[in-house]
Amino acid sequence: QVQLVESGGGLVPPGGSLRLSCTASGSIRSHDVLAWYRQAPGKQHEFVAAIAGAGDDWTDYADSVRGRFAISRDNAKNTVNLQMNNLKPEDTAVYYCNVLPPINNYWGQGTQVTVSS
Repeated sequence: QVQLVESGGGLVPPGGSLRLSCTASGSIRSHDVLAWYRQAPGKQHEFVAAIAGAGDDWTDYADSVRGRFAISRDNAKNTVNLQMNNLKPEDTAVYYCNVLPPINNYWGQGTQVTVSS
């Protein structure tokens, strides 16, 4: 059984920064691709960023966050992080981690990010 627990969200003004963390437990393997997604009210999950498993430095980002967000991973701690800089109001959403492609049973509670002055 896989459990993914997200943390680090909050309320920040436009231009601010946040660092999200996701701790994985269960059957997440070191070579699984992990990703961050977000869901705004009334919308479906949207891909944000992904990172390859151990021994591979591949990353990918949605065009809307490229250059502002940075994904990283610590396989020893089973965590994946998302550093978000220069946040914009349109980044407001609940942020989730999951594998890529996502597995429905893996969705956790997410962490709310609100960008507002």
